[in-house]
Amino acid sequence: MSQAMSQAMRRLNMLRVAGREVASLSVASVLVASVLVTSLLSGCGSDSELDRFIEATKKEPGGRVEPLPEVKPYEAYNYTDQNMRSPFVPGGSGSLSAGVRPDSKRNREFLEQFSLDTLKMVGTLNIGAGHFGLVATKDGRVHRVVVGEHIGTNDGKITDITPSKIALVEIIPDGLGGYIERPAALGLNE
Repeated sequence: MSQAMSQAMRRLNMLRVAGREVASLSVASVLVASVLVTSLLSGCGSDSELDRFIEATKKEPGGRVEPLPEVKPYEAYNYTDQNMRSPFVPGGSGSLSAGVRPDSKRNREFLEQFSLDTLKMVGTLNIGAGHFGLVATKDGRVHRVVVGEHIGTNDGKITDITPSKIALVEIIPDGLGGYIERPAALGLNE
């Protein structure tokens, strides 16, 4: 292989030295030499190394394939709450029915201008048959409250007064266009 290439190179050099007339022959001889070299080089390499690798790989033991996980059958869900509000229709928990809503026509009471976190229960007061809760505002003034009055900015209505807390129910937006009732309380701070 290397001898054939070196001979082709010598002939090419000789033809160049010979001059212009021989130059046309040199192109032809270069083409012949390149075809000859290409055919020799393509036959030089053997795939015996590749064949040995393939045979060795085939003789190796195969790995263990993990079994596929068992597919659980699909269990259909029967929707039985057709009489409830559709979750796909806007309107929130209030839907189209009246539901829970703040009373916008009601006169606001004095303690409704304060948020619940600024109010403190400071005690209770029993006068005869009357049972009152005592609530202090941020400025230190103490106010008497009874069951049924409203306090706080979220329409909080007092439902119970005990010696340790004032329980109330607030009406707050549910974020879906409706309102919900949320229990809250003012605890006695000792």
